[in-house]
Amino acid sequence: MSENLYDVAYNLEKALRESDEFKSLRKLYDEVNADEVANKMFENFRNIQLNLQQKQMSGEEITQEEIEQAQKSVALVQQHEKIAQLMAAEQRLSMVVTELNKIIMKPLEEMYGSLEQN
Repeated sequence: MSENLYDVAYNLEKALRESDEFKSLRKLYDEVNADEVANKMFENFRNIQLNLQQKQMSGEEITQEEIEQAQKSVALVQQHEKIAQLMAAEQRLSMVVTELNKIIMKPLEEMYGSLEQN
């Protein structure tokens, strides 16, 4: 292989940036940021999400109140059309990245076997 792995990775990054999925996500992200109400709602949602993730990672218990607050926040942002579209675009791009990761990890999976097989 004449290209080194880092060159291939940077080419993959460039291809991802040029993909329809990323372009759609960028457009919707910019639209949400340009809308003052949507931006505040989305930032609040993200802050709640990040707080819960940090608590989980540090082993702290998440209270029922925090779970309910997160559920209300999700319901609220999903009702806002621009944010709902942004979240759907994030999901589509996430699926692409997951598939790329499966492809990249295939040699190791073949060598060691799938965890599901063990």
